Amino acid sequence: MPLRTPVHAALDRVRAWVARWGSVMPLLAAEFILWTGFGALLPVMPLYFTEQGVDLAYLGVVIAAWPAARLFTEPVFGYIADRTARVPLMVIGLLLASASVGAMVLWATPFAFVALRAASGLGTAIYDPAARGYLNDAAPEGRRGEVFGLYSAAQMGGILLGPAIGGLGTAMVGSFTFVLQLSAVTTLLAAVAVALRVREQPRPEPGGRRTRPDTPGSVMAEFPADLPGSREARPTGAPSPTSLRNRFIAAAILVNLAGYFGGGLYETIWALFVVDRGGSVELIGLTFAIFGLVTIILSPYGGRVVDRRGPFPFIVFGIVVMVAMMASYPFVHEPNLYVAMVALEAVGFAFLGPATYLVIARGTPEGRSSTAQGIVGSAGTVGTIVASLVAGFLAATDLSAPFFLGAGVASVLLLATVLVAGRALLDAAPARSPVTEASAAAD
Repeated sequence: MPLRTPVHAALDRVRAWVARWGSVMPLLAAEFILWTGFGALLPVMPLYFTEQGVDLAYLGVVIAAWPAARLFTEPVFGYIADRTARVPLMVIGLLLASASVGAMVLWATPFAFVALRAASGLGTAIYDPAARGYLNDAAPEGRRGEVFGLYSAAQMGGILLGPAIGGLGTAMVGSFTFVLQLSAVTTLLAAVAVALRVREQPRPEPGGRRTRPDTPGSVMAEFPADLPGSREARPTGAPSPTSLRNRFIAAAILVNLAGYFGGGLYETIWALFVVDRGGSVELIGLTFAIFGLVTIILSPYGGRVVDRRGPFPFIVFGIVVMVAMMASYPFVHEPNLYVAMVALEAVGFAFLGPATYLVIARGTPEGRSSTAQGIVGSAGTVGTIVASLVAGFLAATDLSAPFFLGAGVASVLLLATVLVAGRALLDAAPARSPVTEASAAAD
C-alpha cells in the first residue's frame, strides 16, 4: 500500500516533533495567550494615558514605572526561581499583572497609572525569570536557540492577533478601556493555563561546580579560555561556567540594553509619532501586527540557524537593522511606508532574539538559569527606564529626536559588545561536521 508510506512518514515526524517539544508547548501556549492581551494594549496605551490627562513629559514617567519595578526585583525572583518551584511563581506573577492592568480602568489618574504600572511590572518580574529559566532547562540539548525562537514566535503571535481583537473591540465599545479589560482577562487565562498544564522540570542543583583542567581561564569567566561556548557547543566532558561573571553574560547584558532601549522608545512614542505623521490608530495596530507576523514566520527558523552558526553574526545583523530603521523613520513622511520598515526591523529581531537567549544559555552555570535570566533582564530594564524617561522629555519638543538618540545608543552598545566579547562570541559557533550537517538536513 504505497499511499500509506508518506502518511506514516508525516505522522512519524509529527510524533517526533511532539516528543521533542511537548514539555515546553504548554508554556509557549500560555505566552501566546498572555501576549494577545499585551499586543492589544501596546498600540493604544500611550493614547489612553494622554486621553486621561497625562502630558508627554509625565508619560515617560508612567511608561518607566513598569520597568522600574522590575529593575531590582527581577534578579531577586530569578534567584528564588532557581531554588524553589517555578510554576507557583509564574502563576502568582501573572495574577498580580492581571489585577494591576484591570485596575487601570477603575483608577484612572496619573498617579494611579504610575502605581499600577509598577505593580504590573512587579508581576512580570516574578513571572519572566521563572518562565525563561524553565524553557532554558527544558529545551533539548543543542536546540536552545530554536526553543527561544518558538518562544518569540508565540509572543509575536499574540502581538499579531491582539491588535486585531483590540481594534475591533475598541470600535464596538467606543473606548480604549476595552483593551485594558482584554489584557487583564488574557493574563488571567495565561495564569490558569500555566497552573493547569505546565509541569515542573527536573533541573541541576544551583551552585554545583564541575572538575576542570588546570588551564588558564579568562579573567571574566570561571572556565578555561580555550573552551568557550555552551554545553552543546563544547566537547564532551568540558566544564560549564561556574560563575555568572563571564563574557557571554556581559555580551547578553549589552545586547539586551540595546534592544530594551529601543523597546522603551517605541513603547513611549511610536503611537504618538505615527498619529503626528497623519497615521490612524488602525495603522498603528497594523505596524504591530506586521512586526508580529514576520517574527512568527522567521523566529523558529532564526533559532535553528543560530544554533548551527553561532550567535555573533545575528547579533550584529539584528542591531544594525534596528539602528538603520531608527535613523530612517524621521525622514519618512508617508506613514504607510512604516509598515514595510517595521517588517524589515522584525527580520532583524527574529534572529537577534534567539541569538541573545543562546548567549545567555552559554554563559549560565548549571542550576542558575533563572538567576541569569533575571540579571540580564534587569539590565535590559535599565535601558527601558532610561529610554522611556528620555523619550517622553524629548518628544515634548520633537517627536523625531528619540529615534536619533536610540540609533546612537544602540550603535555604541553594539561596539561595546564586539570589544568586550567579540572573540568569545565568534568562538561560540559550534564545530561543524558531516554528522551535524546530515542532522540539520534531516530536520
